[in-house]
Amino acid sequence: MADEFIKGLGILTGAGLGWMVLAGWYNTPEFEGAQLTAPNPGTVGAFGEPALLLKEGLFWFAILGALAFWILIPAAQQARERLAE
Repeated sequence: MADEFIKGLGILTGAGLGWMVLAGWYNTPEFEGAQLTAPNPGTVGAFGEPALLLKEGLFWFAILGALAFWILIPAAQQARERLAE
């Protein structure tokens, strides 16, 4: 079980760091207002569109990846063990 925990933690921290960097670049218009959660800017250029898409993908990968390794995989292993008995 420890290996599933560290895999989920690695996914959560790695993808979360990537999301925070991109959100800091694109979603922090000022330091006294909303940071990391402000709406996406209107015009970001040719490299900004894939970066915003990557930001959204990293967010969902962090959440779903951690849940998969912390909840779904251990539950499937326990269910398989119970069915084998």
